[in-house]
Amino acid sequence: MRIEKDSMGEIEIPDDALYGAQTARAVLNFKVLGRSGYREFMYATVHIKKAAAIVHKKLGLLAPKQADAIISAADQVLAEKYDRHFVVDVFQAGAGTSHNMNVNEVLANLANESLGGKRGEYKYVHPNDHVNMAQSTNDVIPTAIRLAGLILLRELYPILDELKDLLYAKEREFDDIIKSARTHLQDAVPIRLGQEFSGFRVCVQKHIENIRTAAEELKGLGIGGSAAGTGLNVHPEYRRLMAETLSELLDHELKMVDNYFEAMQSMRPFVNLSGTLRGLAVDLGRIANDLRLLSSGPRTGLSEINLPPVQPGSSIMPGKVNPVLAEMLNMVCYRVVGNDLTISAAGGAGQLDLNVMMPLIADTLIESLKILTGGIRSFNNRCLGGISANPDRCRDFAENSFAMVTALNTTIGYLKAAEVAKESEKTGKPIRQIVIEKGYLKKEELDVYLAPEKLTEPGIPGRD
Repeated sequence: MRIEKDSMGEIEIPDDALYGAQTARAVLNFKVLGRSGYREFMYATVHIKKAAAIVHKKLGLLAPKQADAIISAADQVLAEKYDRHFVVDVFQAGAGTSHNMNVNEVLANLANESLGGKRGEYKYVHPNDHVNMAQSTNDVIPTAIRLAGLILLRELYPILDELKDLLYAKEREFDDIIKSARTHLQDAVPIRLGQEFSGFRVCVQKHIENIRTAAEELKGLGIGGSAAGTGLNVHPEYRRLMAETLSELLDHELKMVDNYFEAMQSMRPFVNLSGTLRGLAVDLGRIANDLRLLSSGPRTGLSEINLPPVQPGSSIMPGKVNPVLAEMLNMVCYRVVGNDLTISAAGGAGQLDLNVMMPLIADTLIESLKILTGGIRSFNNRCLGGISANPDRCRDFAENSFAMVTALNTTIGYLKAAEVAKESEKTGKPIRQIVIEKGYLKKEELDVYLAPEKLTEPGIPGRD
């Protein structure tokens, strides 16, 4: 162990630890979940520290050796060499001070060692005075959430585009398969399986557009607001240079926010983005449920489509195969919906000039982005692309549905059509047979009026 001293006095720290006194106090204070925040959040914070060192070197506020040592330390951390030294629990001091200091201390110790100093002495580079120069937890953390979100969205977008493309491929593949629609889980008019999949595809496309629109707000950075948005202890050029430098480091078009007070007070960009992820999750969960229903069986369910068999489905029933990828996607979606409630509540929990719930918002939003990316990727790769249809079963359901009689409304009238449907239900006779027996229409006319393909497009049966 080594002894370090901070404003509260002395504290013991493991000798091999790169973190310092404030992190050690946080480790003692916050024994909640037993894991630190996601590394994307930590790396986003490190990018901020690196950018700040570059800017302060340019402005002449940090000696070149100090700045270069901090930059080098940041690069080492970003190379995933020191993840184990970021040890603060997810549930920690409000606003994320402990997380911020954990990053400051690790970078300071690495920088000091590169300059010939000893771990924990901070002779050449100090965590607060140099690594945290012109920064406050209050502007670092919301900026880090923005950067982490943008980084993770880069991974999510291709997966969502792949989902949309796979749905479009199935839409085309199944376009000539006639089936019965179902409303209220009851038989309805004929529809093509490809048309159902087109609804899935367009829905996903609209959610992608919503997410991209919400993500634009993440590109406005409040870094340089310091403690309360005023920019106290911040060089006048710092804000602009930080936006430019982070843009270069992360290959994003970042900019200064219009109002630094709002950027610190409000969690609006994160609440908005989470809301769009929730919207996607609501519909993806619905689509997953639809696929489970359509594939139910294989003997006693709908069995209109087949989901790829990827693993045994039961520990007791031999040969049983379950829709496990769709079930997994449901779980992911329900978690994202729950996360959105957490983010919404936390977003409304700010007081005056700061929201102290930012660590919770960061961790929860990052989790939503990560599990959506991983969950949809697995669903795409192991399920969606391999879905096949059972055309004969689909057509049998369609042609035996009472709802086929809907096509006769404009010819024999609603009441007679209802009479035919009820008799069919009671006797089991086909719709066609009853209509002919009652003399409402001839067989040749029925072939025109009840042609399933014609019933899946706009028009009045028999009058086109």
